[in-house]
Amino acid sequence: MLIKKCVFAFVLVLGMAVHSSAEETWTITSLNWEPYSGAELTNQGNSIQRLRELLRKEGIRLNVEFYPWTRAQAKAKSNKYVGYYPAWPEEVGTSFVASPPVDWSEVGILKHSPASVSFESIDELFQKYTVGVVKTYKYPSLISDAMEKYPDHVDGAPNEMSLLKKLSKGRHVVAITDPNVMMYLAEKEGINNIETIKVLMEKELVIAFRNDKENRKRLELLKKLLNEL
Repeated sequence: MLIKKCVFAFVLVLGMAVHSSAEETWTITSLNWEPYSGAELTNQGNSIQRLRELLRKEGIRLNVEFYPWTRAQAKAKSNKYVGYYPAWPEEVGTSFVASPPVDWSEVGILKHSPASVSFESIDELFQKYTVGVVKTYKYPSLISDAMEKYPDHVDGAPNEMSLLKKLSKGRHVVAITDPNVMMYLAEKEGINNIETIKVLMEKELVIAFRNDKENRKRLELLKKLLNEL
């Protein structure tokens, strides 16, 4: 009888441990950056879904709260959150630590279709034209250096939708952002007078983990899951 009770107790404890693991939840902040992430998108976007499927392998649930990008980064400092995602590595703040790439995006140059645009370098692009950007993004140094050099030729929009509308109306003839985002929004809005003229680079999409002991453990788990792909 004693053996049966011990076996039952062991099974009960084991079951509770498995149940506890299966119910772990990571809560992150994010932004509406379609098609990568978005509150109204199926599965909350391609990049969110990719992360969710990775974590599901360990029985971890993913909860995502969407905010404007600057606010998303600020709120993620609270211990309620694991961090924020998807971020370019340049956007990982000093109190956060970057994961390996979970997904990939692009940075490219788009133009107002009727306009004629010619340039040999990013520096020349900013020298010759007013360039639209999203002012809450921290761009790679190739672009941010030119923005600092030619501040009067930088037109900052608060978000991608505003950038799209400025470009489509010819407020500026060129813009730099992720072409996938802009073309997705253009199709959604019925806008057909913008085009991608050059993809400059692929950019990693990482989780910015709040830098503490528990999150460093989570980071190691995520690395393991990514290495198994």
